[in-house]
Amino acid sequence: MQNIKDLPENSFEFVQLDDRIHDTKFETKPVGYLKDAWNRFKKNRASVVAAIIIIIIVLYGIIYPFCTTKKLSENNVEYSLMRPKNDFLSNLGFCNGQYTKKGTLSSYAQDYGKAVLYLYRPDNTEQIFQISELDDLEFNPVKKINKTYNSEGLNYIEYRVDQYLEKGFERVQVTKEEYDAMLKWQEDTGYQLFFPLINTANLTNPMHLTNDDLWYKVDSKGYPLDKNGKAVKSIENFEYLVPNFLTDSDGKAVYHTPAGSDSYFVRVSRYVRYIYTYGEEPAFLLGSDGIGYDIAVRLAYGIRLSLILAICVAAINFFIGSIYGAIEGYYGGVVDMTMERITDVLGGVPTMVVITLFNIFLVETNKVSPAVSFIIAFIATGWIGTARSVRTQFYRFKRQEYVLAARTLGAKDFRLMFKHVFPNSLGTIITSSVLVIPGVIFSETSLSYLGIIDLNGPNASSIGTMLSNGQQYLSTYPHIILWPAVIIALLMLCFNLFGNGLRDAFNPSLRGVED
Repeated sequence: MQNIKDLPENSFEFVQLDDRIHDTKFETKPVGYLKDAWNRFKKNRASVVAAIIIIIIVLYGIIYPFCTTKKLSENNVEYSLMRPKNDFLSNLGFCNGQYTKKGTLSSYAQDYGKAVLYLYRPDNTEQIFQISELDDLEFNPVKKINKTYNSEGLNYIEYRVDQYLEKGFERVQVTKEEYDAMLKWQEDTGYQLFFPLINTANLTNPMHLTNDDLWYKVDSKGYPLDKNGKAVKSIENFEYLVPNFLTDSDGKAVYHTPAGSDSYFVRVSRYVRYIYTYGEEPAFLLGSDGIGYDIAVRLAYGIRLSLILAICVAAINFFIGSIYGAIEGYYGGVVDMTMERITDVLGGVPTMVVITLFNIFLVETNKVSPAVSFIIAFIATGWIGTARSVRTQFYRFKRQEYVLAARTLGAKDFRLMFKHVFPNSLGTIITSSVLVIPGVIFSETSLSYLGIIDLNGPNASSIGTMLSNGQQYLSTYPHIILWPAVIIALLMLCFNLFGNGLRDAFNPSLRGVED
């Protein structure tokens, strides 16, 4: 083998002699940890959709109460159990407050009569109202006839009714000042609020003496009478309603009668009185519940309450559990064994018992509010799951080469724990923490539903209480329980998908991995 010293000088040449050597410029921008996590998260379509749905629900809970004139504590018993109605959506064919009603001509005439009265002209109390005049009347609760049929010798009618206009009229007592104010409003706005009182002496059926919708003449069974005084029992012959107003000696309609020294009995339209009271026509976006609360407003505040409770609990449990679990997993040995026995004792106490005890000793003694008691009860043992997840991850990563290298270079325990080990555990820890949120929401909903905790009231609302209150109307007014049920289902499903997406996104072992 030839010695290198014996080689001629021309056997070698400089690769670089005059040029400066420097690093090659990166052709792409550097990707940081958070940006890389975001890039991975975007690839998980299910998690992205879940995040969008969560954002929409949160924005609804925050923004909607500011977009409506209805208040959380505002309820109107007259307009309870109302179906959803919205002017914009009703033009698209749904959310119009209507339902299908079946009845005889008697009930059909009652609903029609609620609209005819808006055509009343006070200068002619003897006029007979023709049904064809109702075709384009705005306040007509009867929208269309679906079909007519005969059963057991009776004629039945199936027709669509606007539930809001169906409320009709009522006889109320007002003071003279109230009457003057309402009369002035009627003149200023053009809405007809007062209507003639009915002549109860001409109603042959005592059952109808207090029915303020029967302002027209009827027979003993409630069927309308025609111009000749004969009962009309079929839709084909139903053309007129003969008025039955109370009149004075001059034949003019009577609008009020004395009810004392300084008050009157008057007959008003419920629909128009709502406009007089609230300054807008009655309409509930998601309907109203059994005591007249707006479901859309109550649901928005229920979402707020549930999310605030859940996020507070998750954040505090994340903080406590991370520190506790990091100490367990990093030091191990006697420290780990002692701390684990403590968590075993706390974890053996059922959550329901903890919540009940806190409710008895804190809430019932008026020391804290039910919401604060709920948060404290869940924090008492809720951090244990997070602590055990962190402990497991620390046992997994604390003896990795990069940790040993950092220890060799003089890194302290705190830096090793939270600079080198903890970030690599972050994916699993975040997932367990995010999954605490739907768990807390579900627990709050369940406990409110069962009545163990009371987070409801005129100035508060919870999804669980809304579900509990709507249960009795499940077969008749399903919309009352539908919306809170949909929201709780979406929150549970979306937070689980969102948590899985965060776990994959924050897992450093997947950094730079291409699909």
